[in-house]
Amino acid sequence: MKFLCDAKYLAEAHSRGFEIDGQKLVAVRRQGLVFVYRNRCPHRGVPLDWKTDQFLDASASLIQCATHGALFLIESGECVAGPCAGKSLRAINCREDSSGIWISLPADD
Repeated sequence: MKFLCDAKYLAEAHSRGFEIDGQKLVAVRRQGLVFVYRNRCPHRGVPLDWKTDQFLDASASLIQCATHGALFLIESGECVAGPCAGKSLRAINCREDSSGIWISLPADD
């Protein structure tokens, strides 16, 4: 497992971008849980963020792709609207403990 960040660095209903071992990632905290995905839209392979750490729609309830407006469920990464509907963001295994948020990057990336 690799250290991502201190838990206080990711507030409730907020998102942050990270780069670990050359992998661009997005982390979101929703209802106390942390979700981490590759920062890559399945439609065109472009980064999702509007600007630094801006990954969520106006309601902070969905991840939104800045390029084509695709919307993704925070809890599963599934695209529910836009050109990649039915596809999903690539989930990154994560866990949180008293030391912070940890991730496990896939070996094939």
